[in-house]
This record gives sequence, C-alpha cells and structure tokens, in this order.
Amino acid sequence: MTFVPDDFQPPPGLASERFLLEPLGPEHNEDDHKAWSSSIEHIRATPGFQDSRWPHPMTLEENRADLERHARDFAARSGFTYTVLDPSDRGVIGCVYIYPDKRGTDDAVVTSWVRATHADDDAALRKLVSRWLAEAWPFDRVSYAGPA
Repeated sequence: MTFVPDDFQPPPGLASERFLLEPLGPEHNEDDHKAWSSSIEHIRATPGFQDSRWPHPMTLEENRADLERHARDFAARSGFTYTVLDPSDRGVIGCVYIYPDKRGTDDAVVTSWVRATHADDDAALRKLVSRWLAEAWPFDRVSYAGPA
C-alpha cells in the first residue's frame, strides 16, 4: 500500500505571513543544523519528540546525510519533510514531518518543531499545518502530536 495515491502531487510548499514551508533538502544543511542544535531541550519538550531519539548531537556531515534521507523519502513519496523558514530572511525556524502511521491507526503521523527562539510560534504553525493537511492532502485520519 502506498502512502499517498499515485495521482496525488505533494504540495511544493506553503506560504503564509509568518511561515514559508518548502521541501527539506541538503541546501538547508547549515541553517537547519544551527536551528535544531541550538534548541535541543525545547524540541525534546515539544509534543511528538519527548520519547524520540532525535534530536541528538550530530556533525554537519551527519546532518546532511539526514537531510538527504528526508529528500529521498520525499522523492519516493514515502514521507514528506518541510523546512519552516522565516519569510523575512528565509532563515530556518523549524520543520514539519508527514509520515505514514506505522501502527496503522491513522493515514499520517505529523510532528513539527520550531527553534527555541521562536517557541511562541508553535501553536500558529500547528494551526496552519493542520488546515493545510485538511485542505491540500489526501488523508482522512491524521495524528498530529500536541494539543488539539
């Protein structure tokens, strides 16, 4: 069974006044690494990451390999990771992960994080992404870690 229908075209991104989402790739490596590595405690306290093995210290090369894996997943349509950028300067402020539910309960499991300096944006990002998932994605049942 495929994660998304064969005729579904994953959105190339999402733009709003506060956020710009685009597929995560190795071109984001340095800024992505700075964003999460400066926010490990905040991310680990974010719903969906409390019991996760990530984030953990990684070199830039290890981070690049991780970003390349996410880009391969996107290309294979087996998972979709978007970097969250600040529209004013295109700096990385977070990430959104859309992957199949391994338990089979939901169509997709979604997690997101923002860097500690943007902690006040957590709820706004969740609201925006939740609306986007309902309007632009082919999922009936989505589990998005965090408060409703």
